[in-house]
Amino acid sequence: MITVRYFAAAEEAAGTAEERREETTLDVLRLAVVAEHPALGSILPRCAVLVDGARHDADAPLGDATFVDVLPPFAGG
Repeated sequence: MITVRYFAAAEEAAGTAEERREETTLDVLRLAVVAEHPALGSILPRCAVLVDGARHDADAPLGDATFVDVLPPFAGG
């Protein structure tokens, strides 16, 4: 089981800062979280997704992963 952590606008869209999930690949996880949290649908494609600290833009297995972080673009200076 992995912990998905949402930050900033992704947290607001998901309605939670984190949740435990059982999906086994990143693509399946993306589909599942959007199905459960429809507001993520417009944000997730712009987010950086890190699996145990490593960015993944494509599908990836989640078998041994501990954390998946969903980080929307941040503004700042």
